Amino acid sequence: MIILGCKLDPIDSDQATDAIVRYAREDAGAQVVTLGTEMVVYAQRDAKYRGVINASALSLCDTVGLLGVARSRGAKLRERVAGVELIEHLCARAAKEGLPVYLLGGSPGIAERAADVLRSRYPGLQIAGTRDGYFADDQSAEIAAAIRASGARILFAGLGFPRQEFWLSQYLTQTGCGAGIGVGGSFDVISGTVQRAPERWRKARLEWLYRLVKEPQRWRRQLALPYFVLLIAGENLRNRFARGKT
Repeated sequence: MIILGCKLDPIDSDQATDAIVRYAREDAGAQVVTLGTEMVVYAQRDAKYRGVINASALSLCDTVGLLGVARSRGAKLRERVAGVELIEHLCARAAKEGLPVYLLGGSPGIAERAADVLRSRYPGLQIAGTRDGYFADDQSAEIAAAIRASGARILFAGLGFPRQEFWLSQYLTQTGCGAGIGVGGSFDVISGTVQRAPERWRKARLEWLYRLVKEPQRWRRQLALPYFVLLIAGENLRNRFARGKT
């Protein structure tokens, strides 16, 4: 499925987990994008970024805006695939199947705290290593080599978009990981640094509003949502016009 020029794979969390675990056992270096509306809007003005999304092994539906559009276009999606929940699903499977994971990103100390939480939740989980996201571009090759040396099979990259997608596109194969997933600010949530919206907010699909209330400085980023709606309306009109001409 293509939405505003960006690939979206309409699969749920269980299907995504199965696919990523399969990638993790291989050496292909499969990049997984957790796609959000803000990322789609950004991709409208950055063709290189759009190319990274479309070249990924999987592009998953991470926001309610995309979920609504995908469903309106026939996708049988029950839910969005949130980065935090995807990490939880994958770590549960990785603990059972002996697949080491690596956490890259966040402020100093955050990845380590998230790793401690995940170890306690999933006994037997192998954390191959952690590294914060505060590094210069010229350190990337060295970091990729360290990840390779760690023996990790799954790499969670919490570098924020678009950096995490570009970084994985360039360096994932050098890390030796079978799968690399961009997970945004998920380490902050898992470590307890940032409180996630209560379940009732999530069920009402208002997690974005909860975060805006808690973090008012995010208001500029939230402007992407109404712009996304306008872009979708325009694309729908073009598609109807095109169908009408055939």
